[in-house]
Amino acid sequence: MRPSAVLCGAIAAGVWLLAFGTFGVTLRGYLGWTLLSGGLAWVAAVLLSARGDRGVAVGVAAATGVAWAVATLSVFAEWARMGAWPV
Repeated sequence: MRPSAVLCGAIAAGVWLLAFGTFGVTLRGYLGWTLLSGGLAWVAAVLLSARGDRGVAVGVAAATGVAWAVATLSVFAEWARMGAWPV
């Protein structure tokens, strides 16, 4: 597994997730688009690990995990700020 392949996968998935995340105008929209694009990225990572470059698959999976963590923290931060469940 080449580090450059992992980096390429992470950058590609990061751009993918960021592009879809910007479609959401509200927190609920951001969360929905991030979960959808992350799910599609995970499918791509599984296919890449089975038939393609495992390094790229690792980068895609890592970037997706970070994006989902950011989305989760955004929901929790808004929940703490508002005092009510925001989604």
